[in-house]
Amino acid sequence: MKQKIVMKVQMNCKKCRAKALKVACGTSGVSSVSIEGESKDRVVVIGDGVDAAKLTSCMRSKVGYTDLLTVAEAKG
Repeated sequence: MKQKIVMKVQMNCKKCRAKALKVACGTSGVSSVSIEGESKDRVVVIGDGVDAAKLTSCMRSKVGYTDLLTVAEAKG
């Protein structure tokens, strides 16, 4: 079952965004990562069998302040 994980990440610069994407991509089970939101502060991860809590704590330690917003079944 594919899931969609949305996290609010504190990203102040392009370098921070690149690092956040790299951390998310490096997680096992991830099939796609994108940045959304008006202020480009939401990282959307779509994958199969991704541990949302583990991913969030990893983002906190490597990127900065991270909030886990939603975990839902990905459509399509």
